[in-house]
Amino acid sequence: MLDGLRQFIADVVSPAAHQDRTFDDTGYRLAATALLIHVISLDGEPSEVEKRKLHSLLETRFALDPGTADKLIASATLVEGEAVDLYHFTSVIMRSVNEEGRLRIVEMMWELVYADGQVSEFEDNVVWRAADLLGVSSRDRIDLKHRVAGEQKTPATGSPAVGSPAVGSPVTGNPVTDSSDVADAAT
Repeated sequence: MLDGLRQFIADVVSPAAHQDRTFDDTGYRLAATALLIHVISLDGEPSEVEKRKLHSLLETRFALDPGTADKLIASATLVEGEAVDLYHFTSVIMRSVNEEGRLRIVEMMWELVYADGQVSEFEDNVVWRAADLLGVSSRDRIDLKHRVAGEQKTPATGSPAVGSPAVGSPVTGNPVTDSSDVADAAT
């Protein structure tokens, strides 16, 4: 067990590990993963549910095997820890990914936000800021949020998860999950 830990630390601090962390026009996966890690780290240490969801998203959306996903997560964790803002990641994604791909990244962010069944103001705000930097409209961001929230059902009851749209807006009748949606819809 200690040998495995030593090897992991050696891999992280070795010069070769830093080569994987450089951003270029093909580094969108690393940038997207760093954004996703930022989202699940906002409310403290990521839960096991959030970690499993991150792994699952990376494996399915980026067509990665588990080992490659592990390496990507390790590299992205280091990069995210060194970043001072979201622009560092979103600028790489903007140069490399089309609109449909950027929408999928925002959708992945929402899936991670809802993975633990709770949406904090910080998580909501970071997705909003990242989506804005990625050129995703407020309408698309809110639509993605509602779609993901609607897909999150509690296993026992089949009822909507905490924070999912259950009450319609008194003005439009459209689902509203929290007050930020009302403010966002007005912009």
